[in-house]
Amino acid sequence: MEISALHKLFLQTKSVSTDSRKIGSNSIYFALSGERFNGNDFAIDALNNGALYAVVDAIKHKDHPGCIYVADALKALQALGTYHRNFCKAKVISLTGSNGKTTTKELIYKVLSQKYNTSATLGNLNNHIGVPLSLLNIKEGTEFAVIEMGANHQKEIEFLCALAQPDFGCITNFGKAHLEGFGGVQGVIKGKSELYQYLIANNKTILYNNEDPIQAGALRQYDHSISFGKDQESTYTTSILESNTSVKIQFQDTTINTSLYGAYNATNCMIAASIGRHFDVPIQDIKNAIESYKPNNNRSELRQIGPHMLVLDAYNANPSSMEVAIKHFSELSHSSLKNKIVVLGDMFELGETAAKEHQAIVAQLKLSKINRIILIGALFHNTQHSFESYPNFDAFKQKNSPFKSNPSLILIKGSRGMALERVLPLLE
Repeated sequence: MEISALHKLFLQTKSVSTDSRKIGSNSIYFALSGERFNGNDFAIDALNNGALYAVVDAIKHKDHPGCIYVADALKALQALGTYHRNFCKAKVISLTGSNGKTTTKELIYKVLSQKYNTSATLGNLNNHIGVPLSLLNIKEGTEFAVIEMGANHQKEIEFLCALAQPDFGCITNFGKAHLEGFGGVQGVIKGKSELYQYLIANNKTILYNNEDPIQAGALRQYDHSISFGKDQESTYTTSILESNTSVKIQFQDTTINTSLYGAYNATNCMIAASIGRHFDVPIQDIKNAIESYKPNNNRSELRQIGPHMLVLDAYNANPSSMEVAIKHFSELSHSSLKNKIVVLGDMFELGETAAKEHQAIVAQLKLSKINRIILIGALFHNTQHSFESYPNFDAFKQKNSPFKSNPSLILIKGSRGMALERVLPLLE
């Protein structure tokens, strides 16, 4: 079936799903397959659960009246996403980076929504499946679509750009994330910069951080670039006014008080504010949007649990984000809570550098002003240190159920696979 014909059928539906168990009425189901599953096996279930159509690539369903047979269901989903992106009139803003992508995406969405009909990537659906799903979420009246792009290998961002065809883009930062797939920090820079390469090749607009020497050096002479930073030559002058328990920034002549923890979140706010001003969102609306944003999903959340003040940053971790989180937490002050505890979990996808990077974090911890240090996971457990350490979460839970401590400031951070939010019930 031609994509144009598939698109006409898509417009008859209300939503898109790749999970037959989560089918909405009048939806369209794409039978995607992976190493452990074949979506074609659930196509009839999807139709029985309310889907109008099921896009399949198994010949056994070719003649079923509710099924649309294609050569490759994933490629059909991707092609449909791009076709729909061009069918709609929305400007597409794309962002990537090693840290802060999802928070920045949410802030941009909140800022632009003050003036425009805006859509954004749901959650962190930022890969070769999530990006087309996000594009298909653009409605006829949508004016801006904020599309997050994630990657752990070279050429992935290049591919996602070909799908989303962004009009505007930015990179939050370059850090030690997915080192195994990218082949080191230089590989990270090269891979993430594929977004800038696409934008430059197509004469699109780029926002960059003027205080990042890599970004500034590469983009300062590009005609379609705008920037933010302390330098008066920046398009938008910005600075951090305060970053103890919550971040306060200066954006040109306006002070913005946020509910975000950590100086590393200041850049995320500056990106959102810069994009808002570039697209003529009134500064007071930008201020209101950023100040009203409350982090969730275990990302830089400040929570009061019992007698403890908790910094819950358990959604993900890599050496760069772990380093700045420990540094900031070590310097954090509180009027009544003087005891500090960190509960840190392993960092994944580091390849051959895993042992070295975990040992570097241990070295940083030895110099920190933290009273109790708890390390969870085989990688941390095998480093050289004298801290409290557990090979896995179950071992930690066995010794710390319930968790006993004087009223404290507690930082919880680790890779997604560690699921350290499981610590929370032990504190209550």
